[in-house]
Amino acid sequence: MTKYTFSGGVHPFDGKSLSKDKPITKLDAQKEMVYPLSQHIGAPAKAIVAKGDHVKAGQMIAESGGFVSAPVHSSVSGTVKNIEPRRTVTGDRVMSIIIENDEACEWVDPDPVEDWEHADRETIIHAIRNAGVVGMGGAGFPTAVKLSPKEPEKIEYIIANCAECEPYLTSDYRRMLEEPEKLVTGLKIIMSLFPHAHGILAIEDNKPDCIQLLRKMTENEPDIDVRALQTKYPQGAERALIFATTGRMINSTMLPADAGCIVDNVDTIVAIYHAVVEGIPLTERIVTVTGDAVKDPRNFKIPIGVSYDYLLEADGGFVKDPEKIICGGPMMGFAMYGLDVPTTKTSTALLAMTKDEVAASEPGPCIRCGKCVEVCPGHVMPFQLANCAEHGDEEGFLKGNGMECCECGCCSFVCPAKRHLTQSIKSMRKIQLGKRKK
Repeated sequence: MTKYTFSGGVHPFDGKSLSKDKPITKLDAQKEMVYPLSQHIGAPAKAIVAKGDHVKAGQMIAESGGFVSAPVHSSVSGTVKNIEPRRTVTGDRVMSIIIENDEACEWVDPDPVEDWEHADRETIIHAIRNAGVVGMGGAGFPTAVKLSPKEPEKIEYIIANCAECEPYLTSDYRRMLEEPEKLVTGLKIIMSLFPHAHGILAIEDNKPDCIQLLRKMTENEPDIDVRALQTKYPQGAERALIFATTGRMINSTMLPADAGCIVDNVDTIVAIYHAVVEGIPLTERIVTVTGDAVKDPRNFKIPIGVSYDYLLEADGGFVKDPEKIICGGPMMGFAMYGLDVPTTKTSTALLAMTKDEVAASEPGPCIRCGKCVEVCPGHVMPFQLANCAEHGDEEGFLKGNGMECCECGCCSFVCPAKRHLTQSIKSMRKIQLGKRKK
């Protein structure tokens, strides 16, 4: 059997056994719900409610703030308590709408697309845009914008990113097992927007049950393939995934659409299903709560807007005080300073570890072993780029193709000197991206 892959990558301990075999647990909303107006890449949403207003679950409470933006919807019914800055997982203070949950669960009437298989392109994209769907794998790019390339007739592949290569995360795995029909239908909805598109369900081969299930479900769908990927990190990175499944290459100056591809992750595709078929906006998602410090690792289907500490409390709390708490996975996630912050559309996981192995290791000098070069999926020289970043050599950084780094963390993972390669490169990339915007 062919196993699709890319050059480079690493094999970290995956930790998925902690939570992968437990069914998804549905979590009720808490009394106070917080909705940051910036839960996506692009312009923040603009509040369209005021203090004292009564809202229903599913009601739009903030509209798009621009073309690259997305509206925000309430996941509960209740009263707008305030609109004020609140801390988010990044530590920033973001203008947020605070709603006091009345626990009545009063919903707005759904607005599905009637007979979506024969609906026009604009109707479907309008439904996705109004539902506030964004990339839910962590990036948060507004999905309606992604599905509106300049030349839709040149899109040849719709790739469902089912790899879930990030260690410890199992939310996509559980979604595929428990709601596969929504994933397949959501993929078909996207394919209907592009007349020449072929669908690919790309799944790492450490999920044989998902591969078998989805192959059975699509056996009568000639335009959809299920492709088994070699289990390797970062197999789910957009560039790596496109190369593994189609053989096409893109760089930092290109979009997937430039290579005739559209890539969306599992939760995003299911959100498209809800928006189009059921007429329900994005108000919930699945979050993995895991790590050796967590009492009962598992996946929760949460109403967006609950806090991380409420989520942890529902899981039973810690069995031991953690040294490190991460939002997301250990490779691309980031450390959290506290748990009293709201979940958002891009919240993927809460990972709590009893040992902070990174902090315990002391970085040493580079020994020029080349291991970081061997594993880099971007085909750059991380040790050289990190040196440029640490010495403020912007010209050298750009000449070394520093913008081709995808910040996957493979170089830091394999470095025997424990150098913080990814962090240094990431800081310089932010500086260069900021200059490009100016």
